[in-house]
Amino acid sequence: MSTRVAVIGAGSWGTAFAGLVAQNVDEVRLWCHSAKSADAINGTHHNPRYIVDYELPANVVATSSLGDAVRDASVVVLALPSVHLRRVSGELAEFLTHDVPVITLTKGIEAKTGMLMTEVAADELGSPERFCALSGPNHAEEVHLGMYSAAVLAGVDASLTRSLLDILATPKFRVYVSPDVRGVETCGAVKNVIAIACGMAAGSGLGDNTLAVIMTRGIAEIGRVVNALGGDPMTCMGLAGMGDLVATCTSEHSRNRRFGEAFSRGMSLQDFERQSHMVVEGANAVISVRELAHKMGVDVPITEAVWGLVHGGVALDDVVEKLVGRPLTHEFYGMGKYN
Repeated sequence: MSTRVAVIGAGSWGTAFAGLVAQNVDEVRLWCHSAKSADAINGTHHNPRYIVDYELPANVVATSSLGDAVRDASVVVLALPSVHLRRVSGELAEFLTHDVPVITLTKGIEAKTGMLMTEVAADELGSPERFCALSGPNHAEEVHLGMYSAAVLAGVDASLTRSLLDILATPKFRVYVSPDVRGVETCGAVKNVIAIACGMAAGSGLGDNTLAVIMTRGIAEIGRVVNALGGDPMTCMGLAGMGDLVATCTSEHSRNRRFGEAFSRGMSLQDFERQSHMVVEGANAVISVRELAHKMGVDVPITEAVWGLVHGGVALDDVVEKLVGRPLTHEFYGMGKYN
């Protein structure tokens, strides 16, 4: 039986991921929002908008039709910006049967509902037990070059996650499994907020010590949110947590880090997204993470700081003064025995 994987979303990660799994399957259908982009990919084997130098394998076929993309698919992969995930998942519902496994690459928490991305997609597509989340330090710019990387695949059905490894893993892309979907997805959402803070600090010339403080206090902040949502704080020490946080906070490929630097130099969010043709996921996540934290009574000072700077019109000096003036407490407050 032939294996066909549908990748919904032809941004940088969707494009690189299509090429990655093409090594293990007979065909990959890559869904593009634009028919023009789909035609260009089929004609040249290059995405005209993202990682444009990457030549996609011959068994990657692009389409702008959702129905064509998922027809006879063995697995569906959602590689969409978080703000579009619900809408596109709703449009997919008429084409996708309830027995097809779905892997979500999208990282975020939906505003107002507080839903994680697998929950958003399952809300539209049904059968939540078939949903898995893949997360980790996986910059598309390096994965498509065949550089070594790793990820964690989280799902409630252990037999399903194990069965998907044959499709996902390659000699240069290791995949581990986890049952902690909430922990893995929460790490993936909140780390983008912390990366913006690191970019702002770097752009302001605050030094390496400050960046290290933001990352380590950031992982503690993520741990408190994970704990409150019923996830395992230990997940924060793994690929979806510390692994992804380090990559996103330090890499030149990180759009969240780059946005933080640009913001510190006076560029607006709208101008950055227009120039980069990319969604800054952390700028959306900071709204929903803050909402969720307020609802659950979780202390998230770095999230509050980023929200204040990006969306609240607060001055950097005021944010810094508030952060350094906080009371001193236990390093791991809000988690486990330190609650």
